[in-house]
Amino acid sequence: MSNESSPESPLDDTAASEAVDIAEELVEHDIEVLLQERNEFKDIALRLQADFENFKKRATAQQADEVDRATGKLAEALLPVLDACEAAFAHGAEGVEPIWSALIGTLAKQGLVAFDLLNKPFDPETAEAVMHEEGDGGEPVVSEVLRTGYQWKGRVLRAAMVKVKG
Repeated sequence: MSNESSPESPLDDTAASEAVDIAEELVEHDIEVLLQERNEFKDIALRLQADFENFKKRATAQQADEVDRATGKLAEALLPVLDACEAAFAHGAEGVEPIWSALIGTLAKQGLVAFDLLNKPFDPETAEAVMHEEGDGGEPVVSEVLRTGYQWKGRVLRAAMVKVKG
């Protein structure tokens, strides 16, 4: 046995070179495929992230709307108490004004607004005309507020009952 190595033949160099070229092409192809797959997965992840962010925003807005509706129902349930306080105050009952002021003040901080309609043009969105008196024939104007109307966070909670002149 001899330890001599046989010199490589030119045929072996060409075959080795071709094998290297084929391996490089395969690696480049695999890299392109992997980059394409990575980009597809990245797009999917970005879409999912955007969908989740939109879901969170919708859920937060829906929850806020539900809270507003629930508190609006509570405020609406308290309107008869406000009416009673207002009527008692108008008839000169003693001790009602501080309670009425505190109640209306607390509800106003949460979003309740009483309509100020006296001597203003009649608006059927905010008032219900239950009485009518003759006027100069012009635009109808609220001449008397019979029951105060309220809005809750920009939405009419209860229309006012008014007497209209016009």
